[in-house]
Amino acid sequence: MTKDPTQLGPLVLAYIGDTIFDLYVRTNLIASTDLTAHGLHMAAARRVCASAQAEAFRLIESSLTEEELAVYRRGRNGHMGTVPRSASIGDYRMATGLEAVIGWLYLMGRDERMNELMGMIIKERS
Repeated sequence: MTKDPTQLGPLVLAYIGDTIFDLYVRTNLIASTDLTAHGLHMAAARRVCASAQAEAFRLIESSLTEEELAVYRRGRNGHMGTVPRSASIGDYRMATGLEAVIGWLYLMGRDERMNELMGMIIKERS
């Protein structure tokens, strides 16, 4: 990547982090279940919604470094347009912060750390 991830806006980090989070969840579902395509979609949707991501953040919060927490706070406090009706503003902000951390780790090339955190989330959610 030619852009410095530390200079990207928090919602840009969350944008890519959302995709990475979703990919981890979907990959885990395929590996650990025998669900149909529709079943996989429904199970993934339950795991990537704002409330589930807020819960995921709570699982790893105490394991985050100060640097990761700073990225989380930037993402959580980023100015967002609208909040889905199915999510509380608190859960949505927390989910956005988590996505920003995942996106930042991905763009920084910190795959081992990203795998560690996502592993913690997936293990607890299985």
